[in-house]
Amino acid sequence: MDANVRPATTSDVADVRRVARESWHATYDDLLGPEAVESVVDDWYDLYALRQSAERDDGVFLVAEREAGSGDDESGGDETDPELVGFGQGLLPDEAEDGAAELPRLYVHPDCWGEGVGTALADEIEAWAAEQGAERLRLVVLADNEVGNAFYESRDYRTVGSRESELDGETVTDYVREKEL
Repeated sequence: MDANVRPATTSDVADVRRVARESWHATYDDLLGPEAVESVVDDWYDLYALRQSAERDDGVFLVAEREAGSGDDESGGDETDPELVGFGQGLLPDEAEDGAAELPRLYVHPDCWGEGVGTALADEIEAWAAEQGAERLRLVVLADNEVGNAFYESRDYRTVGSRESELDGETVTDYVREKEL
């Protein structure tokens, strides 16, 4: 599938949240339960916070679109309007003295997994980070996220550490991964 990657705008936030919700449910329902997933998405993908993320000047927030009616979608909508199917964010933290930029978000609608959407987003974010002078791109992914970990491994992100964190009252293990740019 050909995905058009472009900068996110504040008008994209509802669709970003929709993609996040579908991706989280497909990835984490069996691990965390659907109620916990709903709680996390409602908290982490608050529409106001997403609008602020789209307007940050210390990073890049991108969305991926496909033409409506492409793929297996039978929505019956207007086939001229593109459909948002993924998003990603890259940041340059203030304390980036170690040369690492951050990749806090990269999600693709599960109907589009394996179709190159994540690759297109990651390519753009990695190129942006390198242009900003970053030496590495760092991310955190749940250790039990098989789809995400396989994707990052295929892109040469190596595990450089692990940590425990709390997610909706549950203790989970995260992997810290980095890629040399």
